[in-house]
Amino acid sequence: MITKLCKPVLSAFIFSLVGCASLHALATTAGPTTPVPSYQVGDRWTYRAQDGFLAKQRWVETHEVMAVDPTGIKVRITQKGDGIFNVRMEEWSAPGQVRVGALYDHETRYFEVPLQRFDFPLAAGEKWDQWVRDSDESTQTHGTINRYVRVGGWEKVSTPAGTFDAIKLGVVMHLDDGEFWRGPTTCTYSVWYAPAVRNVVREERNADYVERSGSDSISTQHAVLQLSDFTSGSR
Repeated sequence: MITKLCKPVLSAFIFSLVGCASLHALATTAGPTTPVPSYQVGDRWTYRAQDGFLAKQRWVETHEVMAVDPTGIKVRITQKGDGIFNVRMEEWSAPGQVRVGALYDHETRYFEVPLQRFDFPLAAGEKWDQWVRDSDESTQTHGTINRYVRVGGWEKVSTPAGTFDAIKLGVVMHLDDGEFWRGPTTCTYSVWYAPAVRNVVREERNADYVERSGSDSISTQHAVLQLSDFTSGSR
């Protein structure tokens, strides 16, 4: 189920649980709405990525559109780097709507209804909140995740691929991976989407969980992805 405006009680619960005052503080600078992107076979985005604190793991991540037809859009995602080699496929029913894809790392999830990764056209101040049931191929488990997004304002974002006008999104997710000894993973992400490349140009990812035996918070993700190259496919 998805609603464009988050219910006040649920909003309060999310923010009190993860302390995400930063989402409330997102700028809502007036600016244009983003157009709905049009993808074509051969569109390719390459990112430089790293995760970790002192000992960082680095890799190159490539997203390439492999098919566009009436059934949707198929995107191959490849990660190569420090002890990393992963290849998976995502399926989008429409731009921003994910039938098959990852939420947290490189896992493959199947969503009962499409996950609203982006609600195009994006406009400053927009919000959406979604609860969706999914199955995780890597763990062979089923569950329900919650994903809340607030769209902020426009910013100039410098990346290895250049400087872009990008609209910022704040994302809070609660995954379905809680165990008897730990709570579910909470992800707090900042995402910058640039219409010029029809995709994300920078993403900052932080995630943790809390042990049920105490109040210790265990960090599981501290990652940054930056666009290093974009190639437009054939029209």
